[in-house]
Amino acid sequence: MVTTHSAGANGQQAPEPAAGPPRPRDPGMDAARETLLREAEAITALVERLGDEFGAVVEAILACRGRVIVSGLGKSGLIGRKIAATLASTGTPTHFVHAAEALHGDSGMVTPADLLIAMSASGETAEVCAFARMVAARGTQVVALTGQPKSTLAALAGYTLDVTVDREADPLNVAPTASTTATLAMGDALASALMVRRGFTSHDFAGFHPGGSLGRRLLGTPEEDR
Repeated sequence: MVTTHSAGANGQQAPEPAAGPPRPRDPGMDAARETLLREAEAITALVERLGDEFGAVVEAILACRGRVIVSGLGKSGLIGRKIAATLASTGTPTHFVHAAEALHGDSGMVTPADLLIAMSASGETAEVCAFARMVAARGTQVVALTGQPKSTLAALAGYTLDVTVDREADPLNVAPTASTTATLAMGDALASALMVRRGFTSHDFAGFHPGGSLGRRLLGTPEEDR
């Protein structure tokens, strides 16, 4: 691109306008970028941990004669609801049971034929550990999804999926951020592995998810019916 300069009254080139002061650095934007980078690193680290234990969990779920039960408390509980929903919509019958409610009667819906995925970043959440201990005593298989593979919860479980993170992604290193991202990603990885092993197709998915634009696209609903 050619830059032109306007001429002044005397025919000489007008001086370039002075550059303004540099834009001040936005610390909020820096924190946002750092958060995304830390969460991406947390997910990347999980790839190195996929091995025999992960494969054994996949086999246990495929062999499960009942349903998969996902349970957690707090932020782990919120992530657990999403994992349960993803598993259910991709061919694995799954329910979420809140760990606190489980100790007030809801544990009665869990049978020895089921498999419990118990979630706790610390592996020491009292209600989650109590629920896992209760159903394990009945003969229900337990999978621990935790950031502490040597925790109480891991000791109660037959299988442990390690979602350890070096630190949380927020500036204070206190809010569940990288840990919840890693846990959710591990749940997605589990769902994907099960989809492949089951031979789950987009047609199967449409059968579970006929509503919304996604369902209409998969079912080939004409545009005028959308």
